[in-house]
Amino acid sequence: MATGPQSYGTGITYVLIATIGWSLSGVFVRFMPELDGWQINCWRGFWTAVSLFCYLLLIYGQDTIKAFRKVPMIALFASAGFFAFGSTMYVTSLTLLSTATVSVIGATSPLFTGLLSPWVTGEKPSLAAWGAAILALVGMGVIAWDGLEAGNSIGLLVCLMVPLSFAVQTLMLRRYRNVDMVPAICVGGMVSFLGAGGVGFFFHSGGGFDVALENIALLAVMAVVQLATPLVFYVRGAKSVPAITLALLAMFDAVLNPLWPWLIVGEVPEASSLLGGAIIVIAVMVSIFGGGWSKRRQLKTR
Repeated sequence: MATGPQSYGTGITYVLIATIGWSLSGVFVRFMPELDGWQINCWRGFWTAVSLFCYLLLIYGQDTIKAFRKVPMIALFASAGFFAFGSTMYVTSLTLLSTATVSVIGATSPLFTGLLSPWVTGEKPSLAAWGAAILALVGMGVIAWDGLEAGNSIGLLVCLMVPLSFAVQTLMLRRYRNVDMVPAICVGGMVSFLGAGGVGFFFHSGGGFDVALENIALLAVMAVVQLATPLVFYVRGAKSVPAITLALLAMFDAVLNPLWPWLIVGEVPEASSLLGGAIIVIAVMVSIFGGGWSKRRQLKTR
């Protein structure tokens, strides 16, 4: 990937590649039905850290440690901490709420990103971006409507931490876009390994660390293909794509996730998944192209 000035279109392409990778999570998990979320996050985090460190060695060689030092301390702690915290809250929320409810609440990430963006990055989302964020939330609601639940206030509070954490990660990447933030994500992977491994002891002996060797090997593949490589592309995409559009593009994960089981094992998605997915696609298109349209319209009215 080029290190010079990056176009908006290139950034969009990078983020779309990242989202394709993230959407493979369900396929990998199907091959490890005996593992819980803590075990998966534990070793996936470990191998994510290892693979990102290898990537950094390949890019920077002897200057790898300098790459870590170049990341501002607040950005390092925020990115690494919220990466690990978000992963932990996601697993916890799945034990308290239905998957559908977690998915819908997770879809509020673009809204959090838009609200915090003016203060963190100095970017003010356009009306088109706000409209796209609300439309995407509607699309996710259509997908998960039958599985929604209410009344679990603690679960809802825990679950809200997931989109908030992702929003903060995205904003940190955008604010410090002139610095390579991959080292911060690398640290976050190791924090996830230790955090998920330790918290897992509350649920079974051996904690999140207790995983068979064959599954550890599969989680290594999952870490590289489904998390580490997409994260590198996402970090690169953040250099030229506004924060709220980044968060909206990440929602393609919800559209693509049911696609892979359909293609691989013949699981036909429900009609609600297709309709909701179409709404999300429209929302993302509005976010990508709406800002430019608004600017052109303003220039014509002057």
